[in-house]
Amino acid sequence: MFSYNLDHLKELESESIFILREVAAQFEKPVLLFSGGKDSIVASYLAQKAFYPAKIPFTLLHIDTGHNFPETIKFRDEWVNQIGAKLTVRSVQSSIDTGRAHEETGPHASRNLLQTVTLLDAIEELKFDAAIGGARRDEEKARAKERFFSHRDEFGQWEPKNQRPELWNLFNGRKKMGEHFRVFPLSNWTELDVWAYIERNKISLPSLYFSHKRNVFERNGVVYGYSEFMKLLPEEKVSEMLVRFRTIGDMTCTGATVSTASNIKEIIDELLISRVTERGSRIDDQRSENAMEERKKRGYF
Repeated sequence: MFSYNLDHLKELESESIFILREVAAQFEKPVLLFSGGKDSIVASYLAQKAFYPAKIPFTLLHIDTGHNFPETIKFRDEWVNQIGAKLTVRSVQSSIDTGRAHEETGPHASRNLLQTVTLLDAIEELKFDAAIGGARRDEEKARAKERFFSHRDEFGQWEPKNQRPELWNLFNGRKKMGEHFRVFPLSNWTELDVWAYIERNKISLPSLYFSHKRNVFERNGVVYGYSEFMKLLPEEKVSEMLVRFRTIGDMTCTGATVSTASNIKEIIDELLISRVTERGSRIDDQRSENAMEERKKRGYF
């Protein structure tokens, strides 16, 4: 006999697919923000599932900082071909070259914040009225304030106190000229939910998520992968270690986890006993107590 009872992951999947279809119904030109990380991969996988057998009805947008892991870029191109989606890329370097953004200097320099300028310029240039992201509420306290449909004003700014109520799965996408929405279909998922879903559906991932040997160095108790973009302090030394990454951002701000987990089951077992948050090794989140919220108010992802 057929059962209509859904397990936890199926409920989350159904909710996310419902939200993605709402975006397609309410907005004229939505876009899916794609970083090449596990959350945006799952979001694009869900989009493919939501509109199958048709193609995903919106483009994928990648903001390329120029400081991405090479493995991320390689996987991005492979994944887009695999799901048959259209990819648009905008470069932070172009924003710097045109004077729209100013690069930081020094050993702690990062292009993470500069992505906001490139993103808002792309949204204005290409007339996107909704940008779908893979952010989850369990990631960070500022993320926990987000609605599924998160309003942005004409300057791309986020005001936590000016968000619409979302009752009975009713989403208000009304906006004025020049405004847009950020939409987060994975809001109710946790890191463990994402990994369990990836395991169940056998979704491909960049090799960075699995244990591998890499040249690294330690700074303020966090292990970072060494690259040409990193400026070492005099006391810092490069060595080879077995690591993996729980979150994938710029090479300049994303810390690694010392780990031997080489498959998804081992990663899940590792997460169950971890006492460090997923973004605990992101240096951009540690610049101040409210670093994420301040970036979001300026238009960050």
